[in-house]
Amino acid sequence: MRAVLATLGYVLSPDRKHVLMIRRDTRPDDIHYGYYNGLGGKVEPGEDVATGMRREIREEAGLECDTLDFAGTISWPGFGKDGGNWFGFLFRIPSWSGTPLTANDEGTLHWTPIADILAGNLPMWESDRHFLPLVFADAPQLFHGGILLCLVHVRDPQRPRRRSSRRGPSWKKAKRSGNISPSPRPASPDGSHESTPRRFP
Repeated sequence: MRAVLATLGYVLSPDRKHVLMIRRDTRPDDIHYGYYNGLGGKVEPGEDVATGMRREIREEAGLECDTLDFAGTISWPGFGKDGGNWFGFLFRIPSWSGTPLTANDEGTLHWTPIADILAGNLPMWESDRHFLPLVFADAPQLFHGGILLCLVHVRDPQRPRRRSSRRGPSWKKAKRSGNISPSPRPASPDGSHESTPRRFP
């Protein structure tokens, strides 16, 4: 079955203790409303994923990526608005130039302590907590993960009605199966297979 190809990037501070996150707080009807997330989006026709990642960081944060470190891939079955599948390529961005924006059309940007992210102190999608320790590991390995959630909808009447999604605080988990682990042969952005993180200058 086809999937939407997407990128998700984590811009690191020079000391690598903070990461630039977006808090989706612009539109109350956004299914991501109130959550913190990395930067990224769909890969456009004719783009490779590294080019798409650089474009998204430029558009969403006003930065130029000097270096991309390929972290791994995540499969999100049923993530799309109409139940479509998404396949994401994840990157660390340790080297960049420019002055970060403070906000964009989707929300506000914040330098967030990685320790707070790993401790679960920020509102974010539950499944992100499974793979972010791999992204921010001291000795990272390439990984591939799949997220499969079976959820029962419990609507909070104080929150705007929104489309069904795979994750979120207004959902009660009935069953969750997550399989995310380092992989010796993950797919890399150019279609090859590698066992160590790849850097794109």
